Amino acid sequence: MTELWNWRIDGGAPVEVYPAMAEALGRVVMPLAVADPARLPAYAVVCDVWEAPGAYGTVVDCYGVPERLPELPAIAALARVLGRNCLMRDDTLDAGRHLLVAPDGTIRPVHFDVVETDDGEVLSDQRLCTEADPRCRGWSRCHRSRWAPDSVGPALAAA
Repeated sequence: MTELWNWRIDGGAPVEVYPAMAEALGRVVMPLAVADPARLPAYAVVCDVWEAPGAYGTVVDCYGVPERLPELPAIAALARVLGRNCLMRDDTLDAGRHLLVAPDGTIRPVHFDVVETDDGEVLSDQRLCTEADPRCRGWSRCHRSRWAPDSVGPALAAA
């Protein structure tokens, strides 16, 4: 178990997210605050869920996720179970670029303005990553991603 996932959800209280995570992942999901490492089942996923300011203000951190549990289908399943859009970081290392995962399984790259605050990152001004935006053309980091501007793809677990 070495994976760490950091996701954001468009709304949803933590009390709603934990059971949705368990259903989506098909595993026991333990809140970080009550997880006892000595008594954790081998298949459990430990999560911390909290509310942050800004867009996609429900933040989910999953710790010690088994390597054989793929992240993209997992977040797609969560989006479907919750009926809400979810975000995950993309592969560009650009703090403002994320993958938007819709409840229907559609995945597309998006950008946000990001401001660091005492409460963490605050996201605002969501916009699609598209060739129509001059910031996404040419030599931008967007073209280094497997999710190029204007790309739309399915998540395997979302069907």
